[in-house]
Amino acid sequence: MDPDTRPLEEPLADLERRLIDDYLRQAGHDPDALRARRDEAARALLAKASVHAAAKLTEIESRSHYVRELHERH
Repeated sequence: MDPDTRPLEEPLADLERRLIDDYLRQAGHDPDALRARRDEAARALLAKASVHAAAKLTEIESRSHYVRELHERH
């Protein structure tokens, strides 16, 4: 594998990471420090942040489909 080639990622992976980081910061945590921890509290908070991000991504995708449908009708 070429070291200069970035691995393929899901199209919304960067947005998901940003949503998770934003959630963690709003909860008063440093995302990198929290990811470095191995305790149950850190894992639970990361799981909550992931659920939050997944819900936001679902909302974004739903709105995108709705807007696309509106444009296709006209």
